[in-house]
Amino acid sequence: MTAAVPTDCTDFAPVSFAGRPAATLASAVTRYGRHTPGHEARVAATLDRLQQAATRFAPRIVLASSLGAEDMVLTDLIARHRLPIVIATLDTGTLHAETLALVPRVEAHYGIAVERWAPPGGAVAAFVLRHGERSMFESIAQRQACCALRKLEPLARMLASRCAWVTGLRRGQSAARAEVPDEATDDAGRTKLNPLAAWSEADVWHYIGVHGVPYNPLHDRFFPSIGCAPCTRAVALGEDARAGRWWWEQESTKECGLHKPHAQGRAEVTAGGAETQTSVPA
Repeated sequence: MTAAVPTDCTDFAPVSFAGRPAATLASAVTRYGRHTPGHEARVAATLDRLQQAATRFAPRIVLASSLGAEDMVLTDLIARHRLPIVIATLDTGTLHAETLALVPRVEAHYGIAVERWAPPGGAVAAFVLRHGERSMFESIAQRQACCALRKLEPLARMLASRCAWVTGLRRGQSAARAEVPDEATDDAGRTKLNPLAAWSEADVWHYIGVHGVPYNPLHDRFFPSIGCAPCTRAVALGEDARAGRWWWEQESTKECGLHKPHAQGRAEVTAGGAETQTSVPA
């Protein structure tokens, strides 16, 4: 089933929600964050996993940050405890301005450098020339080809010299992620660590509030999961956290290929992921 798609990505960046001006909305910290039993133990366990990972894999370990709330928690833990884990992110060329602005804020707040990995400009230009800027709405195959070019190809280069990577995946993010393990191995033999797998949304936002972690202001405007601007919209109260991602597709297709469903403790990267360079229509 296909939902109507917008004529412009700004169609899904409303200035108000439920009749209230965006400026008066409660912050995401206030809306979602709360202390729950065992929070401190989960924080301690996550820090312990990060410290062990740094010992095992440094300097060939990276946090592949989406700049989302979960990855900001991991960034804070890594920077606060001076762990030798590189922070890196993908600049797809179609991110929200608020997302791009978060990178220099993180660098200034923590006094660290964030690696930025972008797709080849020539390949992107050729892809857009052939398929247009809105090809992602035409079919799942076209959307996946766009994701492969803008995300998987730079991810492959980000991971090429690394033997381990850290992600902010949580089991509570969606049904497709309900089986996310704490640690797995991708198809290239790299260790993939998901130290927030057992955290709840309340845990994430409570930690952000307590520690003053910088985050994307779009979260305050009902964007719980933020990807590329054309493919992300705000969600309504009660909707799944990832309902605003590729909202015109069925739930079973709502992954870009960076993370496939986990089975038997093994994480995989789709063709064109970390182990090979993606081939997309030019």
